[in-house]
Amino acid sequence: MVTLTVNGRRVETDADPTMPLLYLLRDELQLNGAKYGCGVGQCGSCAVLVDGRSSFSCLLPVAALEGREVVTLEGLGAGEKPGSVQAAFIAEQAAQCGYCIPGMIIAVEGLLRRNASPDEAAIREALQPHLCRCGTHARILRAALRVTTPPAASAKLEGSKP
Repeated sequence: MVTLTVNGRRVETDADPTMPLLYLLRDELQLNGAKYGCGVGQCGSCAVLVDGRSSFSCLLPVAALEGREVVTLEGLGAGEKPGSVQAAFIAEQAAQCGYCIPGMIIAVEGLLRRNASPDEAAIREALQPHLCRCGTHARILRAALRVTTPPAASAKLEGSKP
């Protein structure tokens, strides 16, 4: 039996300890924000926060999560009450197909939890292991900058839309 916290809720599971967290989230807890992309930690679509840090859930066995806190995209906000990073992605229309966006949002959220005012280089580094095949990288970067940049500088970003 493994006990962990998912989006503020205590979860006890007797799942196979070698099963990836991604499968527990999607199949048993019906949390579908994290996506299955590559299964080998090279695309970032499965990212979740584990103890506040962005982690690829396709690589994490359930056994490694005993007593740990997991936050998925659903735990950041949704619908009418999106979290600040989610709201920035919406404002910048930073999704085309949207498949990579949950992982991108998680990466930015994880960065902000470690560094409240990251510069563009830090944002690029946090997003580096995440792939977007639709090519919306400029909008994704603008969304990340929107949420990490002071309001006066953020106003300048408004004029830089393509």
